Amino acid sequence: MLRILLYLVAIVAANVVTASFDPMEFGVFIVPMGTLLIGATFILRDLVQNKYGRTKTYLTIGAALILSALVSFLLDDTLLIVLASAISFAVSETTDTEIYSRLNLPMSWRVFYSGLVGGILDSAIFVIIGLSPLGAGFLPWEAVPAAILGQVIVKTVIQAIGAGILSGVSGNKQISA
Repeated sequence: MLRILLYLVAIVAANVVTASFDPMEFGVFIVPMGTLLIGATFILRDLVQNKYGRTKTYLTIGAALILSALVSFLLDDTLLIVLASAISFAVSETTDTEIYSRLNLPMSWRVFYSGLVGGILDSAIFVIIGLSPLGAGFLPWEAVPAAILGQVIVKTVIQAIGAGILSGVSGNKQISA
């Protein structure tokens, strides 16, 4: 249960941190502060799946989706931001789960590859639906590619760190889900 609890806490913390702090800016890259935690949620979700299997993982993702939307709403995010968050979360977490399940690689590589794809989808969907002129209009179209790429870079770094740690812990053995 600890893995599930950590996953859910990380989801809530990502929402709170994103709402509470201005985004980081690295040159042209714009990265919401909660992105640091979102990279970790993919790793935590993989650990939930490793211990409990896909069915319980999907139930946990469903609970996290509802919790995330509720927290975003309570933090006064616009309905469009809540919707963008929910859609990007559902797509990225489902994709991460399915890729992780199907790769026949050591756990650390499954965590990295599934999280990489999940992170790309999460970033692109959220920025386009939630932040671009198509969504809430917080970013002009010119800033959208840098916002997506900035989030992808941060999430990828977090995934790489997590995969490296897991590689050292597991001895890079293949651990089945």
